[in-house]
Amino acid sequence: MEYRSLSLAALLSTLLLAGPPALAVGDDAGADRQQRLDRAAALKADAAARRERARQALEKQQAACARRFFVNSCREDAQAEHLQASLEARRLEHEGDALEQQVRREEAEERMAERAAAAERRAGQLPARESEAAARRQRSAETSAGRLADKERKAAAGERRRAAQAEKQQRKQAGHAARVAEKKQKAEQERAGREK
Repeated sequence: MEYRSLSLAALLSTLLLAGPPALAVGDDAGADRQQRLDRAAALKADAAARRERARQALEKQQAACARRFFVNSCREDAQAEHLQASLEARRLEHEGDALEQQVRREEAEERMAERAAAAERRAGQLPARESEAAARRQRSAETSAGRLADKERKAAAGERRRAAQAEKQQRKQAGHAARVAEKKQKAEQERAGREK
């Protein structure tokens, strides 16, 4: 009987400390969820402790039953008490699991809602992003066209410069060839004048 009063006291103290789950919004939702998770952990810990106490009580009672006259009846009573305590521990553990699952489900639903809201925001921003990307492509194309036109101008100027240098070189070579030819002609005339 002492075991039952201890377990009942532990259950009542756990329930009084945890209190009913509050419906919360915003920042309070995280605190509420944490309280419920803490309560679930406490329920599971209490269930494990009850299970252990029930096992120890069963062992003690079976040892005590061995000294009695109605051994089987005593053992059956001990087994029934153990079963009752184990069922109560299992109920507490299931209650803790249910609380945890509820919190995890709420968190998953919140994450899904956040993802949906983010997707909706991105979808709303899509036309603006597309127009911005088109403007960037347009600026890039204009910059590329400007660079290409500048390169073409520089290439044309370089070509004119090379053509002017080639023409100058040709004139220089032609002048040089004319001077050489003139010197040859003078030299030949001088040789012809000496030979006469």
